[in-house]
Amino acid sequence: MSVSAFRSRTGADVTDERLSVHSVTFYGAPLSDLTSHWRALGVRRLSLIDSQLSEPELPTVIAGEGYSVETVYHLFSTPESLMRVIGAAHTVGARVIYMLTGGRGDLTWERAADRFGQAVTPCVRVAEQAGVALAIENASSLYADIHIVHTLRDTIALAEATGLGICIDLFHCWAEADLTALVQRALPRTEMIQLSDYVLGDRALPARAVPGDGVIPIAPFLATVLDSGYSHGFDLELIGPRIEAEGRFEAAHRACEVVSTMLEELDG
Repeated sequence: MSVSAFRSRTGADVTDERLSVHSVTFYGAPLSDLTSHWRALGVRRLSLIDSQLSEPELPTVIAGEGYSVETVYHLFSTPESLMRVIGAAHTVGARVIYMLTGGRGDLTWERAADRFGQAVTPCVRVAEQAGVALAIENASSLYADIHIVHTLRDTIALAEATGLGICIDLFHCWAEADLTALVQRALPRTEMIQLSDYVLGDRALPARAVPGDGVIPIAPFLATVLDSGYSHGFDLELIGPRIEAEGRFEAAHRACEVVSTMLEELDG
């Protein structure tokens, strides 16, 4: 179904205002297509990739549609590059820049963590002055070439050591031991929570599925974080063969419906 057909048939009022759909879901799409998707899905919050901040029409779209920019993704390489992203993020009113840390090479984890901490420290001060939070996320060890924290436990440790916030990607930590305790420890620093699902046995990386299609206990997790006072948004990061097979927009629309229903039931 085309975006225009979807809008004419159902309207765009199905999405909970706390949800965003990460731009990586529509990776490669021009801003005009993204704008159509955002309108059709009814999202009010945006989750962007740092390269999108250079789009000359982006500020006009954000102001004209009344969007808020919840997160901007950035792969940390140098303090200078991050400072440029902080400036651009501030221009569009972004609330958070969340990062992968860069890889460790042949360093031990501890030395890599120290190196990252020393490099990011001046950026923390600049971000505070700009009113933009900085955070790191947990990501699979398959991304060890560009990241050093691959469990929620290690993400918390690095965030606490560097004064950064946390972006919890549930897809990459749902099976960790003692997850409830880890989440409680992370929540005071948590700036964003990303949601997707996993179907057991799926080896077709990155193997993400629409919430509700797999085994990740998303609704109980939402109940836990909301009951614990989490007040920020939930970002739907939908990539991989299952998403492509269904269609990116169709998968995003269904994910918005499913998670919006979960949130409505929890609110009730």
